[in-house]
Amino acid sequence: MITEIGIVAGDIWHFLDQHGETTLSQLISGIDKPRDNVLMSLGWLAREGHVVVLQTENDYKVFLRKNV
Repeated sequence: MITEIGIVAGDIWHFLDQHGETTLSQLISGIDKPRDNVLMSLGWLAREGHVVVLQTENDYKVFLRKNV
């Protein structure tokens, strides 16, 4: 399972790099992987500081953390 989470994390990274800030709903649709896998992978990326996840009124905004 950890391998699949890593693969989906890479898919998330590439999606965000190409599309920029997106909603969680758009990310799940755009990745085309099981929702649970996307959520686990996103949590991993967030914990490691690679992505930012912000709660909005109806969804979440997701974007890559850019080091300045």
